[in-house]
Amino acid sequence: MGVTNRQLDRVRDPTWPACYPSASLVRPSCMDKRNPKVTDALRHDLEASWHRFLDLYEPFRPELYRYCRHLTRSPWDADDLVQDALFRAFAKLGCMNEPPENPRAWLFRIASNLWIERVRALQPKPEPDPERASSREPCAVREAAGTLLSRLSPQERAAVVLKEAFNLTLEEIAEALSTTPGTVKSALHRGRGKLIEPADQGEAPPKPQVLDAFCAAFNAGDLDRLTSLLLDTAEIEVVRVHTEYGPEAARRGVFQGMLFGTRRLADPARLDGIDPECVRNVLPQVPRVEPRLHRGEWLLAHWYAHSDGEAVRAISRVEADDDRLTRVRNYFYTPDVLAEICAELQLPFRTNGYRYWKPSREEA
Repeated sequence: MGVTNRQLDRVRDPTWPACYPSASLVRPSCMDKRNPKVTDALRHDLEASWHRFLDLYEPFRPELYRYCRHLTRSPWDADDLVQDALFRAFAKLGCMNEPPENPRAWLFRIASNLWIERVRALQPKPEPDPERASSREPCAVREAAGTLLSRLSPQERAAVVLKEAFNLTLEEIAEALSTTPGTVKSALHRGRGKLIEPADQGEAPPKPQVLDAFCAAFNAGDLDRLTSLLLDTAEIEVVRVHTEYGPEAARRGVFQGMLFGTRRLADPARLDGIDPECVRNVLPQVPRVEPRLHRGEWLLAHWYAHSDGEAVRAISRVEADDDRLTRVRNYFYTPDVLAEICAELQLPFRTNGYRYWKPSREEA
């Protein structure tokens, strides 16, 4: 059933006694048949435990994002890596006899292992000569000091980031990377000698025509036109919150919220888990969208009206097949990504926090 409330209490009480299940595990017969009541109860327990976990570990998210951002060189990949690391930490915490002594280093270690596993999975063959390696992804000049390019091995890159960007000691880096200080020192020496200048970004790609059609339909508040731009198998996602498939589901769900969710934002009684400070001065007006080019990719900036002026509150990424959309990903509850993208595009922005709801004390 995931991490229980009692297991999460170990974080607060380091004297919690250790235990180990000595009995053999048996598959209950009820697992062979779906029981809606059991499924709903399980989902409720997991949601409550997940939010209790976030209450404890979410304060580390900004630093974790910054670390993952240096590793991945992409805000989108960094956000995915942060979420994967939190998911794995959530699962691991339920299997630990003692809580982590250094939660920050523990999260860095989990993120490092995930990223190294991902890189190795994409490069199953022995690594090429690092002096001949090249970067496939352009990077902004201002990030050259903090973002390490593909000439570095995964461990070298992680070691240099933890040292240069976070000023960790050799011992702390060794703990985060599950290695020894001597190995870290060698990785730092090798990595620092391989840094290269960022590549040119090249010519901007042409803007897909479907983006203009999407903006026109969205800005007119026309759900019919908006959903007609989706393939029947399209995926529509509010990143880290909700995913739907197909035009009709989008009409009833995500697109409905993207167009008319400002009514909820502007009503303090309906905010639930959103911090009221995040939505101060929001007006209950339909937002507008416009295409913006960012690092060779066309994005959609969502502008929201406020009593003190317009500001971007969300960014959407889209994938298209000719004149139809196959995927829409709305980055609304991703303040780190939103802040970085808008800063680079020099757009005024407001963030919405990480969560759209929190369980009440009774629910938790």
